[in-house]
Amino acid sequence: MRHRVVALVGPTQEMYPVTCASAVFGYHGPDIPQLYDFRLCAERPGPIPTTLGADIVVHDGLEALAEADTILIAGWCPGPDFSAELGAAVLAAHGRGARIVGICAGVHVPASLGLLDGRGAAAHWELTHELGRRYPRVRADATVLYVDHGDVATAGATATTVDLCLNQVRRDHGAALAMRIGRQLSAAPHREGCQRQYPALPTTGPVPDSLAPLLDWITANLDRPLTLEDMAARSGMSARTLSRRFTEQLGISPGRWLLDRRIAGTRALLEETDLPVETIAQRVGLSSAVNLRRRFHNALSTTPAAYRRSFRSPAPEAVARSAVGSHPRRI
Repeated sequence: MRHRVVALVGPTQEMYPVTCASAVFGYHGPDIPQLYDFRLCAERPGPIPTTLGADIVVHDGLEALAEADTILIAGWCPGPDFSAELGAAVLAAHGRGARIVGICAGVHVPASLGLLDGRGAAAHWELTHELGRRYPRVRADATVLYVDHGDVATAGATATTVDLCLNQVRRDHGAALAMRIGRQLSAAPHREGCQRQYPALPTTGPVPDSLAPLLDWITANLDRPLTLEDMAARSGMSARTLSRRFTEQLGISPGRWLLDRRIAGTRALLEETDLPVETIAQRVGLSSAVNLRRRFHNALSTTPAAYRRSFRSPAPEAVARSAVGSHPRRI
């Protein structure tokens, strides 16, 4: 059965996070397996006002939550105010194993229900004080893009919806499928949850240029033995300036970002190809099978062979066709 994603919408719904989620969990054409169903529900079905200035018509009520595998609560305009019936429906779904996802103000729902007590939650920087006051047992973090505990996940800003949803695809079905969907959407390289929610702005001078062109170039050239000096030369900055920009905009060093991309490429190739580990190491720029195994184990606490076995399907026709193994740019 397909994984059923239900977006719970409310009055004056912000549509951007809803459409972002539907883009990740929706239909991507015949070349990408459709493993998710996406639908909307509302406590009171019918016309729902949106921030677009136009209503959307929602046909399903709270009964849809009883069938959901993931419940997405995006940009919840009522904030902490919701009915006991809605809360009971979300709690019941969580109790039977459904995943609860709160985007931006949608974090109020799982926080109010106690699902985040003693746990970290990504929070928009404008909401951090209010969340800390209302839910002192929740560790609201305005510095990260998202936090995914498995059963409950939160994203601090609507613009990080794609990142969080792709992370959930990766958890459900592996890095290769998440990367294929991201490429199909022409999304930027996947950002880890620990990356910063928004770039720090300088007190003087222009806002830092986006790192996106450099990140795309790095991803396309993972097989090369890239150094900090190579990346700095490509970006037209000094190595020191580039390191500072990475820290300001992504919250991690260039070397850490590069290694994360190489591990992601390794996972994709292990999932969808039978290439030897030595060949994979060359394709993702980890130089040797020994180095790849060491780096992979440090990142995931498992071996490449064990990881590959966990993604072997008993039915050959169930193995998704991927461009990862044949694309000349490797990623």
